[in-house]
Amino acid sequence: MHRIHNLTIIGTSHIAKQSVNEIKRYIIDNNPNIVAVELDRNRLSALLQKKKQQHISFKQIRHIGFKGFMFAVIGGWIQKKMGKIVQIQPGEDMLTAVKMAKEHNAKIALIDQNISITLQKLSKAFTIKEMWKLFVDMLKGVFFKKREMKKYGMEKLDLTKVPGKKVIKQIMRVLKKRYPNIHRVLVHERNVIMARNLSKIMQQNPDKHILAVVGAGHEDEMFKMIQENNKISYSLTVENFK
Repeated sequence: MHRIHNLTIIGTSHIAKQSVNEIKRYIIDNNPNIVAVELDRNRLSALLQKKKQQHISFKQIRHIGFKGFMFAVIGGWIQKKMGKIVQIQPGEDMLTAVKMAKEHNAKIALIDQNISITLQKLSKAFTIKEMWKLFVDMLKGVFFKKREMKKYGMEKLDLTKVPGKKVIKQIMRVLKKRYPNIHRVLVHERNVIMARNLSKIMQQNPDKHILAVVGAGHEDEMFKMIQENNKISYSLTVENFK
């Protein structure tokens, strides 16, 4: 958790019960005026309608690109498998934040980039070399799970909890080294957008208590960006969802 001025950032795991409980406790205890979430309108709609990953359909390949589509399908499948292990629906942390905000009459801010734009960028940036590395790493994860987990210092990883800072930094280092374009599009560029959106909300609502709920892998870099630069060039709508 990070705090700066009128903003608190909670880093979550999208499949961890610990994250769901932490969000509930924070909103009940602190009653924030605005709850900002790592979502765009399409993903929020899918979560509210319980469509899971179905909002990325086969028909969208021409729009988002084949590589972006395949990454979304594979990523959704992996999250779903992990969610079944811990018996929690992927995205439950964000959905909890939205529902709790509504219950406590807080406004909701969608601070992430549109998923279609992200996948379009990923289709253009994702190289054949990175695709091959991803395929190999997935096979290693299936057939040599224990060895690979130990290799990256995650042999004691508990999926029901948010990974510690050390583990998160290790994951980000590996992602940046092995998949630099994936890291740039899915992590860094989205961090820039979300940090700028949060900065704008802070500036426009200096007397309001703001809670931001984002994936733990985004938290540290976003916090540094907000500290360094409060200027904003992205538009954002803050509203009450019914």
